[in-house]
Amino acid sequence: MALILLDYKDRRPIYEQVKSKLEELILLGVFNESDPLPSVRSLASELSVNPNTIQRTYTELEREGWIVTIKGRGSFVSNVNVKKMETEKNWTSDFVKLVDEGIKIGISKEKMIELIEK
Repeated sequence: MALILLDYKDRRPIYEQVKSKLEELILLGVFNESDPLPSVRSLASELSVNPNTIQRTYTELEREGWIVTIKGRGSFVSNVNVKKMETEKNWTSDFVKLVDEGIKIGISKEKMIELIEK
């Protein structure tokens, strides 16, 4: 799973970096619904981090509904479509707020489009 690279200059804790990357991989379809995730020990070994760090990552992902853990079997991606819709809804809401804020401070439609196209 060389898809996760840690950035030791990043101010976020390691578990948050791993969590964020796994969420991204799920949204991009690298992991699909019901796909198994690497075991805590194997991912910890591959990333050269403490297994407790990966356990915390998986606990957070499960709490947020990204994965389900089955005792003795491992962790698996949960219903991806629900998470995609939820993530898109949150993104859309944030985007609308930013556009409204831009309008209030006088940013032109053309400037907003230019920024989007970048």
